[in-house]
Amino acid sequence: MLHAPLRLFRVHSIALLAVAVVAALLPVSRAAAQGTVVDAIEAPGAQAAIDGVPEVPPLPEGGTPAELLAFIAELKQKNFKPRSREEMMGYVRSVATVSTEAADRILKMVKPTEKSYTDAAKLKLESLMMLGRLGNETAAGEMGEFAATLLDCPDKDLAKEARRLVIVADAQQLFSPPKAGAAPAAAEVSQKAASLVKKIATTLEADPNDSLTAGLAMQVANALEHLPGAENATRDAYSSFIPVFAKSENPQVKGMSENFAGILRRLELPGQPMEINGTLMSGEKFDQKTLAGKVVLVDFWATWCGPCVQELPNVLEQYNKYHAKGFEVVGVSLDEDRATLEKFVADNKLPWPILFEKSEGEGWKHPLATYYGISGIPTVVLIGRDGKVVSLDARGEKLGEQLDKLFVDGG
Repeated sequence: MLHAPLRLFRVHSIALLAVAVVAALLPVSRAAAQGTVVDAIEAPGAQAAIDGVPEVPPLPEGGTPAELLAFIAELKQKNFKPRSREEMMGYVRSVATVSTEAADRILKMVKPTEKSYTDAAKLKLESLMMLGRLGNETAAGEMGEFAATLLDCPDKDLAKEARRLVIVADAQQLFSPPKAGAAPAAAEVSQKAASLVKKIATTLEADPNDSLTAGLAMQVANALEHLPGAENATRDAYSSFIPVFAKSENPQVKGMSENFAGILRRLELPGQPMEINGTLMSGEKFDQKTLAGKVVLVDFWATWCGPCVQELPNVLEQYNKYHAKGFEVVGVSLDEDRATLEKFVADNKLPWPILFEKSEGEGWKHPLATYYGISGIPTVVLIGRDGKVVSLDARGEKLGEQLDKLFVDGG
C-alpha cells in the first residue's frame, strides 16, 4: 500500500516505525553534539580518514563524568573508511555498547538533579536505541524499561522524551510478530491496544502543542488500523486524539485534527451509508442515485500506485463476473495528471466510472479522499444493495469471497 505524502509502500512492522519515531524524538545528547557515529563516518572532516575500522578501546577506569562523555564523543568523531557495511555496523555496535557502559557508570556517580545525569541518560537511551536498530532485541526492551525510570526525573524535557519512548516500547511489543507459537488472542490484542491508546492520549493531554508526541500518535493510530483485534482501539484512538489536536495552539498539530476526523468517519462507515460525490472524467457531476440497489466497490487508487495496478485484474475479473447481476465499481483517482489517467484507462479498458478532480496543490487532495481521511492506497469500501457499507477490507481473495456471499444472499 502506498502512503501519503510519499509514494512508498506502507510498512506494517512497528520495528521500522519505532526506528523512525525514536530517531525523531530523541535529540542527540550533548556528549554526541557533533552527530552520530554514522554521521561522523560519512561527513568530511579536518582529520584524514583512515582505511578500515579503528579499534574501540575499553572504557577508561576512574574517569569523571565529563571525561567519560568526552571519551565517547571522541569515538563518535572518528573519521574512517569502512571496507564494508558490515564493518561499519560492527563499529557502530561497539561504540553503542561502550557508550551504554559509560552512561551506566555516570548514572551511578551523579544525582538526578545534575546536568551530567541528564546527558548520561540521553546517551544511554540513544545507545540502546542504536543497538535495537542493529537487531539487539534485549537492548530494545531495556530502552523501554530504562525510559520508564525517567518519567518523574527533575529534567522535564528528559521526562517528556522518556514518556514518548515508553509509548514506543509498548507499541513495539504490540506490533512485533510472535516469536513462536500461536498469535495472541484477539482479546489480548484489544486490551493491550486500548492501554497503549490511553497512554498516548494522557501524554497528549499533558502537552497538546507537542508535535513530536502528536506525530507518534498519528503513526501508532495508522498502524493500529492494520492490526487484527484492534478495531475498537483504533476508533478510540482517533476519537480521543481529535479533540486534543483541535485545541492545540500548534498549527501543525491542530491541522491533524481534520485528517483524523476524516479517518474516523471512514472507520465508522460499516453499517452506515457512504456519501459518494465528485466529477467524472467526462467533466459531468457524478450522480450517486445511479448506484441505487447495486453492490458497489469504491476504489481509491492512482495509476502510479503499484499495488493499485496489481489489484486491477482481480477487480476486473469480479466486475465481469457480477456486473450483469448488479455489481458496480467507482474509481476515485488520486492522479494529478489527467492525460496520464486518460491514457491508462483507455489502454487498460477500465469500464467503470472514475472520479477525478484537478489537484488542489499537492496530490491526495481529492475532496472525497480528504473527507474520508484517505492516507494510503489502494483503499476500498464495499457497499451492499441497501446502500450501507459492508467492508473496508475487500481486496484480493476477500473481494471475491464477499461478493460471492452478497450475491448468493441477495440474489
